Amino acid sequence: MVWPWANITTCGTSRKPETGPDLANSKPRWDFQPLVLVLLAMTWAAADSESERFAAARGFYVASHEARKRPGKTLAGFQKALARLPVRQLWALAQGVREEIERRYAEWLTIDGLVPMGCDGSRIECPRSAELEAHMGKGSSEASAPTAWVTAFVHLGSGLLWCWRIGKGTADERLHLRQMLSLLPVNALVVADAASMGYELARAILQHSQSFLLRMSSKVRLYALDKTPIEQWQEGLVYYWPETIQKQQQQPLLCRLIRVPAKGQTKHDVWLLINVLSAQRLSAKTAAKSYRWRWRNEGLFRTYKRTL
Repeated sequence: MVWPWANITTCGTSRKPETGPDLANSKPRWDFQPLVLVLLAMTWAAADSESERFAAARGFYVASHEARKRPGKTLAGFQKALARLPVRQLWALAQGVREEIERRYAEWLTIDGLVPMGCDGSRIECPRSAELEAHMGKGSSEASAPTAWVTAFVHLGSGLLWCWRIGKGTADERLHLRQMLSLLPVNALVVADAASMGYELARAILQHSQSFLLRMSSKVRLYALDKTPIEQWQEGLVYYWPETIQKQQQQPLLCRLIRVPAKGQTKHDVWLLINVLSAQRLSAKTAAKSYRWRWRNEGLFRTYKRTL
C-alpha cells in the first residue's frame, strides 16, 4: 500500500516553528508519519487519561521504529502539531486505510456476494462549553445543551466502523448517508431503518452501483405487480413511485418487498424493501438476517457514536 504520508515529510513547515520543549527552533519534532501513527494508536490504547494513552502510543511507535528520529515527548507538543495538520491529509489517510482493508479482506467483508453496511444516526448532547455552544448551537430549546448529530456506517457481522459524519443537532441523517456513499465498497448493501426511506436516497444508492435494504414505513405507498392481498403477502415485485416523483415525471424504482414474520418479543411483522430483484442473489432469509444484524448492532452504534 502507498500510504498518504509517502511524499510528506513534515507537517506545518510553511509556518514558523513554535518554541517549547517539543519544537526546536529549526526543525519540527513531529513528522507526518509518527504524528498519525501515534494518533491512531491512542484510539486503541487502554488507559485512564489522554496523557497515559499518549505515553503508551508514543512508546509503541518508538519501539517499532527504532531507526527513525524520535518524536516529541509531551502531549502538549503533540496536540500543537496535530492542530497544524491539514484535515485533507487525515481524509487521505482514512481513505487509504479503507482501501487497504477492502483490498486485503474483500472475501471476509463479503457475505453472499454483498458487503452489508448498516447505517444509523442519533442526536447526542455535548458539554455546555462556550466553544461548543458557539459551534454546535442549542438543542430543541434555549435551555438545552449544545447537541451533535452523528451518522455512522458499520460493517454488519463484524462491527467494523467504516466511516461517519458529525454535524449540528439539526443535521439531516439522509444527507449524511448520501455524502458517505462514495466511501463504501461498490458492492455494498446499505441497511437502514425507516427514517432513511426516500426516493432520492434510494436512487443515489443505485447511482453508486450499490444496493439497499430499507425497513418500510407505513407512510410509504407502493404499487404491487399482482393482486395478492396484503394479509397473504410474502414477497414480490413492487414499484416505489411517490406522488411528488410522479409529478416530476421521473421513473419509478422497481424493487422487491419482503415480509418478515414477527418472532419472539417482536409484535409486528417487518417489511423490507430491497432493489435486488433476484431471490437467488439475495434470498428473503439472508435479507432478514442482514436487518437483524443491524438491529443487534444498535448497542455497538451507541458506543461508537458516544465515543466519536
